[in-house]
Amino acid sequence: MPAPSVPLSVLDLSPVAAGSSGAVSLRNSLDLARLADRLGYARYWVAEHHNLPSIASSAPDIMIGQIAAATERIRVGSGGVMLPNHAPLMVAERFKVLEALFPGRIDLGLGRAPGTDPVTSYALRRRQDAGDDFLERLQELLLFDNNAFPEGHPFRSVRAMPQDVALPPIWLLGSSGYSAQLAAMIGAGFSFAHHFADHDAAAAMLSYRASFKPSAARERPYAILACAAVCADSEAEAERLASTIDLNFVRRSRGEYLPLASPQEATAYPYSPAERGLIARNRGRLLVGTKATVLERLSQLIAATKADEVMITTMIYDHAARRRSYELLAEAFGLRA
Repeated sequence: MPAPSVPLSVLDLSPVAAGSSGAVSLRNSLDLARLADRLGYARYWVAEHHNLPSIASSAPDIMIGQIAAATERIRVGSGGVMLPNHAPLMVAERFKVLEALFPGRIDLGLGRAPGTDPVTSYALRRRQDAGDDFLERLQELLLFDNNAFPEGHPFRSVRAMPQDVALPPIWLLGSSGYSAQLAAMIGAGFSFAHHFADHDAAAAMLSYRASFKPSAARERPYAILACAAVCADSEAEAERLASTIDLNFVRRSRGEYLPLASPQEATAYPYSPAERGLIARNRGRLLVGTKATVLERLSQLIAATKADEVMITTMIYDHAARRRSYELLAEAFGLRA
């Protein structure tokens, strides 16, 4: 099968493996970013999650700066900043600083979800307004970027610094049709989270494309399809590695967010019939196999969604195996080092 003619990118949550640590996970992210840069990946996005022992990525703006400094070419961004957790002025200033330090290489991906449980969400936001105020925060962020608060507004004289640096490109992240429609309405880029969404990816991404309204920031729609994949040199090895994801999904369904189990622990786990049903459902979203197998399934998704780009997340136990998975995908897509 010919390689898809779309860019390939990385979504990294800095997974924490059982017996390891968050510090090791963050250093592994720097290592993987350097590899992705050498292999020819287009972007490297890091997530924002809180109070999850399986994920070390809690401060994307800090990691973006570290990754951009450790790489040479690849775009680096947030996948994403959970805007309801942050004051829009703070987001604007942090990403203006990143754009000033690494011009033309930073992306600002924004999400509506808290990225955590309700109690932690309260701890993050208790000095801020309650309720779903994502639209208000997004509008405020855009007004800070354009210095466009109206006369009489209390923020009229407030400037996001450095004032002479524009915000990097804004992307809305979503797992439903709502974010797709909002991204289309404001003329932003859109990234769909196929790796955990129940909503149909094709419906969301085609709706975004059909409804897109050009903006000063973007003339044409651009949609990224984010997928979970495990690629290995053999089908059996890919299945073995993916067993970690199976157990992690079952545990998350019970509200357990433990560090990622080894394939040995995962394959020995006594799943109930109901849990095996959950795994089977999740496997419909997960791409597992050799590079030929994964490429075939990705090509079908790209054709159905009209994706402009594919972004891969690989949440497995062993860092060396994760590196190998991205190397194989780079080969499958014909990336140039």
